[in-house]
Amino acid sequence: MEITPDSTIQARFQVIWPGFTLDVDLELPGRGVTALFGHSGSGKTTLLRCLAGLEQHGQGVLRFKGDIWQDNGRGIFRPTHQRPLGYVFQEASLFPHLSVRKNLDYGRKRVNSGHKVSLDHAVELLGIGHLLNRTPDRLSGGERQRVAIARALATSPELLLMDEPLAALDLKRKTEILPYLERLHDELKIPVCYVSHLPDEVARLADYVVLLAEGRVVAAGGLRETLARLDLPTAFTEDAGVVIEAVVAEHDERYHLTRLDFPGGSIFVAQRRETIGYKLRFRVHARDVSLALTRAEGTSIVNLLPATVTEIADADTPAHVLVRLNADGTPLIARITRRSLDHLNVVLGKSLWAQIKAVALLT
Repeated sequence: MEITPDSTIQARFQVIWPGFTLDVDLELPGRGVTALFGHSGSGKTTLLRCLAGLEQHGQGVLRFKGDIWQDNGRGIFRPTHQRPLGYVFQEASLFPHLSVRKNLDYGRKRVNSGHKVSLDHAVELLGIGHLLNRTPDRLSGGERQRVAIARALATSPELLLMDEPLAALDLKRKTEILPYLERLHDELKIPVCYVSHLPDEVARLADYVVLLAEGRVVAAGGLRETLARLDLPTAFTEDAGVVIEAVVAEHDERYHLTRLDFPGGSIFVAQRRETIGYKLRFRVHARDVSLALTRAEGTSIVNLLPATVTEIADADTPAHVLVRLNADGTPLIARITRRSLDHLNVVLGKSLWAQIKAVALLT
């Protein structure tokens, strides 16, 4: 689909508070999941509130696929209840005296036009059909949040805003709800702006990333390209790494392995349940990539890829560097010592073998 002003979200906001200023100018894709990513206090939630019309202290312009929701210079400000959006907070905020069904009905009553997402579809997507007659006090944290998402979808939004919806959940509940969020991504055409400070969450769900720091946009772009940049703060942490989209290509029953194919090569992982042709994402951390001058023989590392050095940058310690590689179109990052850099004579354009010691499947 061609990206035009009528298919994007154009957002310019300036909010000035004592000790903090949000100043952003963005053009976001009008489809897929956009992650607003950054440390606590970077301005993620403030930006989300601006998109929702909940933050009225500053100046701004917001055009949603050509429709003007806000233009303070022209005296235009569409209040939140007139914006066709759904908002999911960190806490589910369900009405405690209403059943799940009646909480959903409350959301549906806000719809003034035709339903873009039927209530039955929302219930099926979030897997809450068996919960409809329960009250919120009889739900787990993950179940409450799934109901809250379904209630937001019941308003038939044209834009879904999610403010760290997993932040209040423990690891077990997060693991429970993530597959449902992936279903929303895969099955709905509603654009989502998703606030998070967790790299793995962003890597699993996002198509586009906006990196914020101190109220400013540090970077904005496609997930794969942005996470692979060496000039960003995210590259200088233990979480530095890349996300790769692959296809299940083969199941090796003898060794209980699955081969994943992607532009640039293949890797083997512990056997997966997905069928041949299934698409999934995996993450390779820079700390789990080592380099060799020749294809290693007699090693336990089975995932080896030929690659070319495209960039070298300082890491977060003086003893290490980050090396960006191109594996036939797929970017990789290796974190190695300066000693290894000199010993292997790693320079721009050099052909090497990337040895991938571990892979994190994002499913």
